[in-house]
Amino acid sequence: MTAARATRSQTNGVGIGLRLGAAAALGASAAIHFHLWDSGYRHIPTIGPLFLLQAMAAAALALAVLSVPRAWSGWAGLAGAGFLVSTVAGLVLSAQVGLFGFKDSYSAPWAKASLAVEIVGAVLGLALGGPILKAHLSKTGGNRRGPKEEQR
Repeated sequence: MTAARATRSQTNGVGIGLRLGAAAALGASAAIHFHLWDSGYRHIPTIGPLFLLQAMAAAALALAVLSVPRAWSGWAGLAGAGFLVSTVAGLVLSAQVGLFGFKDSYSAPWAKASLAVEIVGAVLGLALGGPILKAHLSKTGGNRRGPKEEQR
C-alpha cells in the first residue's frame, strides 16, 4: 500500500475529523503556552523563550495539519504528534527533575489541561498518520532494516 493510496481513506468524515481534532489540540497547546509565557514564564531564563517557541511551532503545525494537501496530511499529523509528545516529555521532565534550572509542578496553572490536550492531540496525530505507518510496516515486513538489507 502506498502512502498516497493510504491517505485516500482520509477523504471521509473520519479523516477530516482527525485533521480538525489534531489541529485543535495543537492550537490549544499553542494558546496555553503563549498564555503562560505572557503571564510570567517569559521572565524565566531559557524556559521563557522555549515557551514562546513552543507556542509558535504548535500554531504553525496546526496550520500545516489543516492546510497541507490530503496526500501530506498523514505526515503533518505525525509531525504534530511527535511535537506534542516532546512537549509532554518536557513538562514531565521539568516536574520530575527540573529542566534548565527550573522545576515545574503538575499543580502549576494549566499543567493538567496542557497534558490532557497534548496527549489527546498526539493520539489524533498518530491516527492521522496511521495509514503511512501501516504502509511502511507492510512494505518492510515490520523489519526495521528495510527490504534491501533483508535480501543480503
